[in-house]
Amino acid sequence: MTISVRGYGIDVSPDVGGLVERRLSFALSRFGPRVRAVSVRLVDLNGPRGGIDKRCSIQARLVPRGSVRVENTDSELPAAVDRAAARLGRAVARALERGREAAKG
Repeated sequence: MTISVRGYGIDVSPDVGGLVERRLSFALSRFGPRVRAVSVRLVDLNGPRGGIDKRCSIQARLVPRGSVRVENTDSELPAAVDRAAARLGRAVARALERGREAAKG
């Protein structure tokens, strides 16, 4: 699984990159090779003004096809990443289950 992290108005330091990778690895480890790549966008919506303005958007590309996208906004970046990763794990499980049911006929 390839993970790419981009920041818009947020510095993606090695600490932030490590946090994102740990959270995604935990949320997606049970799917193994079924998740091909994950793209993470971290955005500071209000800049230095503060408030509930840190958004984490995550898109996962699945094998053999399809993708899942989730996002979460919070005042703290680690909380936004945690919640978005948890939501992604549930969304990937649903998407793979739907694909399994469709294959059965």
